Amino acid sequence: MYYHLFDSVINAYLLAHCDLSPQTSNSIGLVVSSHCQFFAPLSFPDLLDLGLRVNHVGKSSVTYEVGVFREGSTEPAAVGGYTHVFVDAVSRKTSAMRERTREGLQRLFIVSDSSKTESKL
Repeated sequence: MYYHLFDSVINAYLLAHCDLSPQTSNSIGLVVSSHCQFFAPLSFPDLLDLGLRVNHVGKSSVTYEVGVFREGSTEPAAVGGYTHVFVDAVSRKTSAMRERTREGLQRLFIVSDSSKTESKL
């Protein structure tokens, strides 16, 4: 369930704010790594809040982090995410990230000082 939520919120953001659509874009993002930390159970009919941030933006890659919260809670039930490497849609060779995509992702980029605190998003 959690990976489905991660994928949905990330791709919704890419479509709405980064001018990136798998059906029409010359480049696509391939997931090269993923992770999920579980903290508390969720179940139907829980309503959820999702938080999305970008932890790293490279020349051709981006690392996302998603927090899954029970509606109204400040403690996440799970935190996870994945890394996309952007590739040419046809050849699948690594390609530089488009500027419009980079601009959209930079809006979610959060600089964190992990040496001071351990983040749960």
